[in-house]
This record gives sequence, structure tokens and C-alpha cells, in this order.
Amino acid sequence: MNFMCGEHQHSDTCASEPAVSGARFKVADMTCDHCAGTIRKAFATTMPGTEISIDLASREVTVAGDAAAAANTIRAAGYEPQTIG
Repeated sequence: MNFMCGEHQHSDTCASEPAVSGARFKVADMTCDHCAGTIRKAFATTMPGTEISIDLASREVTVAGDAAAAANTIRAAGYEPQTIG
């Protein structure tokens, strides 16, 4: 299931964030700031306090915490994560 937004302008620009060490995921269907915000809200709800970093330009999400739970959280937000080795 993909809730990719159709109402927002999609851009590959994003303000830089502090680096987080942990599980890394490629999220190809995360295309704009709205998508990144949806993923952030999902983490705030299901894994409160978990540090995450989103690099919209490379469409990557890094999560300091349980990789399986993080992948499930991204899926619950409507996106398909692919683990980056």
C-alpha cells in the first residue's frame, strides 16, 4: 500500500539533518517533504524517542534502533523499505 502524495510538489531537496547511526533503508517511493513527514509521524507514534535521519535526495532513512521494527514502521506509513547492507 502506498500513500504517496499526489497533491504536493515533489522535490529532491531537503535540509540536512544530523547523522544517525543504525539500520539504513532505501525508500524509493519517498519522493517529497510530505512523504518524509509521514514517515517521521509514524516513528513518533510507533517508536517514540527513536532517532531517525532522512536523506530525501538519496531517498534513504536511517534508524537508531531495531531494524525489523523500523521496517514495519515505514511499511505502516505506506512506503516500501529496502534494507541497505
